[in-house]
Amino acid sequence: MSAATDVLAHLPAQAPGPVCVALSGGLDSSVLLHALAALPDYRARGLRALHVHHGLHADADAWQAHCTAFCAALDIALEVRHVRVDIDSGLGLEGAARTARRAAFAASLQAGEWLALAHHRDDQAETFLLRALRGSGPEGLAAMHSQRVFAAGQLWRPLLSVPRAALLAHGQAHALRWIEDPANTDLHHDRNFLRHQLLPLLRQRWPHADAAFAASAALSGQASALLGLREEAWLAAHATDGPLALEALRREPPAQRARLLRRWVGQFDAPPLPAQGVAAIEAQVLPAADGARFAWHGVEIRRWRDHLHLLPPESPWPADWSVAWDGHAPLALPDGGQLALHGAEGFEAPLRVCARRGGERLRLPGRAHSHPLKHLLQDAAIPPWQRFALPLLWDDQTLLAAGDTLLSADLSAWLRARGAHLTWQPPRV
Repeated sequence: MSAATDVLAHLPAQAPGPVCVALSGGLDSSVLLHALAALPDYRARGLRALHVHHGLHADADAWQAHCTAFCAALDIALEVRHVRVDIDSGLGLEGAARTARRAAFAASLQAGEWLALAHHRDDQAETFLLRALRGSGPEGLAAMHSQRVFAAGQLWRPLLSVPRAALLAHGQAHALRWIEDPANTDLHHDRNFLRHQLLPLLRQRWPHADAAFAASAALSGQASALLGLREEAWLAAHATDGPLALEALRREPPAQRARLLRRWVGQFDAPPLPAQGVAAIEAQVLPAADGARFAWHGVEIRRWRDHLHLLPPESPWPADWSVAWDGHAPLALPDGGQLALHGAEGFEAPLRVCARRGGERLRLPGRAHSHPLKHLLQDAAIPPWQRFALPLLWDDQTLLAAGDTLLSADLSAWLRARGAHLTWQPPRV
């Protein structure tokens, strides 16, 4: 079998679902789209392409035009998404462009669609080496996964076992034209240094170095998956409602605690826990009193009542925020939370919703007198960071509810008579 046909040999003849190819216009993505377009089942399932226009290079418009012509020649639909790269994000130009690109991918991907990326075996070897140089563990050394859930569908890398030489042979055999991005030769970028300087030197001594690195990445992925099964079961038992139980965490050895902390954070849409974060939590949070915390990239882990809580960035309510709410539709709150009435069409008259200001009193069911809301919140074990983020529900000058658990006698009776209830959803990470 020739190198030119190796690419098709590595692609399943039957499409896994509707496939969208991320098309940069470079060799790799052009070959992937060309090869998939040659397989009838992919066309029948709605094969299409997506090009992200970053606007960072003087030739960006020309690259878009090239992709448009390439897809037209293949009779493949092309979607172009223009993105704004936040160069002040602190991620660096490459990182910011990658973030913008992935957001465009997620926004474009349709339910059940597979986003096909053209990463190949050489890319996998480079990623493995970069992760190793950063001191990564099994998860990092697993490098890129061939398939995983992404946005509304799946992210798919069908060429991870294919060397770049096979892609080049395919492109040349079919007289394809592709874009050569000058940024790919800039040796200031770590990946380019590995690609153009280090890996060619390694291949002189070990011709199969790329395959060996890719195999090590696969073995790391298997080890990570086995460890992950135990950790997922542990978290299902000890972090069932979000917060992480400290007593159970302390019973684990330090290395396992570090893995559990990272996997717990990874369950949320939060920035990965940095390496120094684990050490800081061990030294400053686990042995401390309630209120101890560790913050990074706008989120934080806070200790309270023998649990660790992962909190989103603080988003204080405007001091004078107040709205009338009739209960017919959920109410969006200023911090990203939500208040909703279920089981009833709405209140008999609009009620006022506002934030806490201090000094409020509430009369609970079964009590003859009202009590300071401050004390009721403490008794109800409402976490301190939520106490001034609770939506308060008022009828004229009478406080009817604080969130969805502390309800006045009058509101509680009104809801019970209708089989209705309130729900308050705080902002999530």
